[in-house]
Amino acid sequence: MNFTKLNVLRYTMNFKTIIALCSSAIFFVSCNKSEEVAKPLGQVRLEYPQQTYLSFKENVPYTFQYSNFGKVIAGKKPNSFNIVYPRMKATIYLTYFPVQSPQDLIVQIKESESFVQEQTVKASFISPQEFSFPEKKVFGTMYELGGESAINIQFHATDSVKNFLAGSVYFKTQPKPDSLAPAVDYIKKDVKKLLETLEWKK
Repeated sequence: MNFTKLNVLRYTMNFKTIIALCSSAIFFVSCNKSEEVAKPLGQVRLEYPQQTYLSFKENVPYTFQYSNFGKVIAGKKPNSFNIVYPRMKATIYLTYFPVQSPQDLIVQIKESESFVQEQTVKASFISPQEFSFPEKKVFGTMYELGGESAINIQFHATDSVKNFLAGSVYFKTQPKPDSLAPAVDYIKKDVKKLLETLEWKK
C-alpha cells in the first residue's frame, strides 16, 4: 500500500468517525430539546399565591377590598382606579360615575350592557350574574365572557341614586381560553370579593 492510498484510507476513516460523532451529538441535542417545553410569548403564569385582602381607603365615594397580589393605581377619570396584576399581565379597570338623575342611571347601565354585547363576535358565551346587597345599597350585574373576547369579566354596581361603578378585566396577552382559564378564575374571586365588600361613603 503506497502513501497516497494510506492517506485516502485514513481520511476516509477519519471522515466516517467525524460523521458518527456529529450524528451522535445531533441526536443528543435533539433529545434534550424534545424534553423542553417552549413558553409562548405573553403566556401568563399558572400558579398564584393565596389571596390576602386589603382595604381600599382612598378619598373617593366608595370603598372595597382587593387582593395584595394586585397594585392599585389612579385611573384617567376622577375617582377611577386600576388594579394591576403584573405577574398575570392583567388589570381590573374601575370607572366611577356620579348619578345625576334616574335617566342618567339608565344611560350608564345601558352603556355597560352595550359594551358587553359588543364582545359577542368573539365571545363563545356570556354568563350574567346579578347581585344584590340591600343592607349596603349595592346592586348590579357581573358578566363572565368566554372564548377569545377582549374582556373576560365586566360588571357594574350602583346604589340606584347617587353612585355607579363600572369594571372590566383585561389580560395583556393573546386571548387563549385554555391557557387563561386559571388566571381568569383567580381574578374572578377577587372581583366577587370586591363586589361583596363594596360600600358607598355617601
